[in-house]
Amino acid sequence: MLTMQSLLSLKQWKKKDWHKEMTEMLKGIAASDGVAVAKAYLLVQPDLSFETITVEDTNAEEARLDAALKASQDELSVIREKAVGTLGEEAAQVFDAHLMVLADPEMISQIKETIRAKKVNAEAGLKEVTDMFITIFEGMEDNPYMQERAADIRDVTKRVLANLLGKKLPNPASINEEVIVIAHDLTPSDTAQLDKNFVKAFVTNIGGRTSHSAIMARTLEIAAVLGTNNITEIVKDGDILAVNGITGEVIINPTDEQAAEFKAAGEAYAKQKAEWALLKDAKTVTADGKHFELAANIGTPKDVEGVNDNGAEAVGLYRTEFLYMDSQDFPTEDEQYEAYKAVLEGMNGKPVVVRTMDIGGDKELPYFDMPHEMNPFLGFRALRISISETGDAMFRTQIRALLRASVHGQLRIMFPMVALLKEFRAAKAVFDEEKANLLAEGVAVADNIQVGIMIEIPAAAMLADQFAKEVDFFSIGTNDLIQYTMAADRMNEQVSYLYQPYNPSILRLINNVIKAAHAEGKWAGMCGEMAGDQKAVPLLVGMGLDEFSMSATSVLRTRSLMKKLDTAKMEEYANRALTECSTMEEVLELQKEYVDFD
Repeated sequence: MLTMQSLLSLKQWKKKDWHKEMTEMLKGIAASDGVAVAKAYLLVQPDLSFETITVEDTNAEEARLDAALKASQDELSVIREKAVGTLGEEAAQVFDAHLMVLADPEMISQIKETIRAKKVNAEAGLKEVTDMFITIFEGMEDNPYMQERAADIRDVTKRVLANLLGKKLPNPASINEEVIVIAHDLTPSDTAQLDKNFVKAFVTNIGGRTSHSAIMARTLEIAAVLGTNNITEIVKDGDILAVNGITGEVIINPTDEQAAEFKAAGEAYAKQKAEWALLKDAKTVTADGKHFELAANIGTPKDVEGVNDNGAEAVGLYRTEFLYMDSQDFPTEDEQYEAYKAVLEGMNGKPVVVRTMDIGGDKELPYFDMPHEMNPFLGFRALRISISETGDAMFRTQIRALLRASVHGQLRIMFPMVALLKEFRAAKAVFDEEKANLLAEGVAVADNIQVGIMIEIPAAAMLADQFAKEVDFFSIGTNDLIQYTMAADRMNEQVSYLYQPYNPSILRLINNVIKAAHAEGKWAGMCGEMAGDQKAVPLLVGMGLDEFSMSATSVLRTRSLMKKLDTAKMEEYANRALTECSTMEEVLELQKEYVDFD
């Protein structure tokens, strides 16, 4: 944490005289804790526009083309190598397809022929021929394999064009020195390629605490500041940046003093982390000795290590969609079984809540043909796909894999995006059918699997008393629950003021869910980001939430906070917040009477 080559030794800084650069301070959303000072690496797509020029010397253009093809080949071989190490052999195969396109004799000879016949520059010849191939492949609607090749040609063309124009394509996987990544936004696949040994932080134009890039940053333990609006426009490659993911501050080309301040903040954070680490094997109990379950959210089996290192008592949310997003095709039953088995075994008998596939919204699959929607977050996603005809086979494969893995640990299955009882019953029926099928085949299945739902739609939160009669548990997904209750897109900066976890309206919905679960003797957890929010924890303790699931890195800090809370006092605070307060500000003001964060 925070070596920063001992801050590039301050002497070196003076030598290079960074001060000729403008020092500028920005404020964004603090999305993942940590502090770093390092060089900027811009993950921004370059401008690849060019003019068509008539040329006399076509041989020289063909030679330029050959050189650009060779350079692109070399780049891709390096990327492929790296991808095998970080993402595995299967994920790296996409680059094999790219290398095949680069070496395709038919395509190359057509480009050269176009350069000669039309006497145009290599850029124009390349674009004309590849555009034709892309159009042909995209038109093969009955052959999804060939359609995918269109995307490969598009990617490769971009790379060759960049080499012809002398531009650099960003490649997060090739970073081999300490940097801070700057981007407009980071996709889940970009984030998956970041090597935390080198990437010390990232800063983006858009996004907030609950965007996928933030959640992944916390999983990888990389500092992140999001939603700065224009960082990509004001930072140049190689600028020095100081980033504080705890406060959301970013300084471009800091002075020595500022850099030293950030370094001190990083050391203080590392010290605090070391104090929290002492609580790793401790029970999660409040000041008056009441136990709560602290769990962690994960995206892949690899994340289990971080769960155990941070002393979590369970996995409260395993987002299985990454299995689908990191694959070139639908993951098979066996592939899924292996992943679920690895997580269950890795948790040594502690509970693991697995969420069934939550595709849709901003999580698309290239191999799954989704309808184009005006408003995908309110559209065909998650369980709605699973219980439809389109998604039935995919859902059954996942349920079978989960049931087979259930003998390796304590499995709990959770269905996302449930609005109606009818939907839960349909999903539960598939679960019962596949369980009966496996048992009939002589396959062992655990008999204590709990089946619950995620509460993220206000309709389900209001009807929680009825749902509680049929489900084994609730887990409240606050990221979506808040955005649906407030009708405010959590990624939209203009309405971000509406994203209010402590608003009494949200608190009443949450309270309704917890009380409904307890009335039927069921447990209620929370797997949205609010569960690890230090300002929300006292309220949730007061309402009697049973399980808190959060980014693994927030577990120890929350355990440390709970030790200071008295449940009777928190209950009084929560009741007053639910009945007396009308705004979020009033709730936070009232908190000062009950909790001392210092």
